[in-house]
Amino acid sequence: MMTDTVSLIASDVTRARVLVVDDEYGPRESIAFTLGTEFSVDTAERAKEALDKIVKNTYAVIILDIRMPEMDGIAALKIIRELDPEVAVVMLTGYGTLATAQQAILGGANQYLRKPPDIEELLAAVRKQAEATSVRRKEAEANASAQQILQQLKTEMSGVAAEVWQGRASVELVHDLANPLTVMIGYAGLLQEEAKVLAGVSPEKAAKFMDYAQIVERSAEYCHHLAENWRKSTYQAEDFKEVDLVELAREMHRVIFFSNESIVFVGAPRLLVKGVRLELARVFQNLFRNALEAGSRRVKVEFTESGKGPEVVVADNGSGMDANTIHRALKGGFTTKRHGTGLGLSICRHLLGAHGATLALESIKGEGSTFKITFPTPE
Repeated sequence: MMTDTVSLIASDVTRARVLVVDDEYGPRESIAFTLGTEFSVDTAERAKEALDKIVKNTYAVIILDIRMPEMDGIAALKIIRELDPEVAVVMLTGYGTLATAQQAILGGANQYLRKPPDIEELLAAVRKQAEATSVRRKEAEANASAQQILQQLKTEMSGVAAEVWQGRASVELVHDLANPLTVMIGYAGLLQEEAKVLAGVSPEKAAKFMDYAQIVERSAEYCHHLAENWRKSTYQAEDFKEVDLVELAREMHRVIFFSNESIVFVGAPRLLVKGVRLELARVFQNLFRNALEAGSRRVKVEFTESGKGPEVVVADNGSGMDANTIHRALKGGFTTKRHGTGLGLSICRHLLGAHGATLALESIKGEGSTFKITFPTPE
C-alpha cells in the first residue's frame, strides 16, 4: 500500500500540512491529490501509522476516516486529542448517521463530512480548519508564555506576606492581564499574515483585517484599564454608568475567548446595571476562564430580572468542587491548577462587592459548578 507523502511542490515549506487517514487506497489518494494543489499532504492507511506520524510531525488538519480495521477513527481521535489538542480533525465516513456525527463531535472532532466528499466542500473545510488551527496554536503558545511569567511571579511572591496589599494587587494585575495579552499576541500574528496578502486589497480580506484590528484595539483598551485601575484603591461614584451585562458578556466571549462554542447565552436580551464596565468585564473573564479550565464542555450563562434585582447565573459541567475546596477557593490564594494563582474567584468577589452585588457558589465534585450573581436594582 502507498503511504508516501503527496506534495506537488515539496520545497514549499510555507504550506499547511494535512494528514489523510483512510484504509481504502482509492479514496485516500484521491483526497490527497485534491488537497495537494494547496497543501502539503501526508497519508496513512491505518490509525496506528497515523499516530506515529502525528508524534513526529505537526499538522494543521487531520482528515480521519471513522471506519477502519484494527483501530477505528473514534478511538484514534481520542488519542490524537491527547497528542495534539490544537490540531483540527475532520471526520470522514461513508456510513454517516446523525449518531455517528454526534459521537465524533463529542469526541473532539472539528468537522464532519460524508464520504466521498464534494471537492469544493472538502477544500473549503480544510482551508477553514487550517486557519482555525493556526489561531489556536498562536493562542496556546502565547498562553504558555504568559503562564510561565505567572508561575515565576507566584514563586517570587511566595516569600511576601499575603497581607501586603501592594504585592497582592500586583499579582491580581498580572493574573487578569494574562488573557487579553494572549489575545493581542495571537491576533498581532494574524494581522501580519493578513497584511502579506492584502496587496490586491479584496473587500473580504480588508474586512477580516479590520475585524482583527478591532479585537486587538479592544484588548489593548482592556489592558490599559487594568493598569490604570492598579493605582486606584477606591471607586468613585461618578465612575458608575449604565452597563448592559448581556452585551458585555458577549463581547468578552468574542474578544477574549475567540467565540468559544462551549459558552452559550440564554435569558433576557438585555440586563442593565450601574457599574464600571471594564471591572465587570473582569468578572466574566475570570468565571468563563475558570469554567473552561475545569474541563467544561458547556458553560451556560443565563440573564434574568428577579425580584431581588438583575441576576446572572453561570453554570458549567466541569470538574466541580467539594465543600472544603469551595471555601478555600472563595477565600483566595488557593488553587487546584498546576499553574494557577488561586485569585480568580477572590477577584470576582472583590469587584462584585464594590458594585453592591453578591456572589453565591454551588458545586458538586465531578458534576460542575454554578455561580449566581445578584446585583442591586438600578435606581
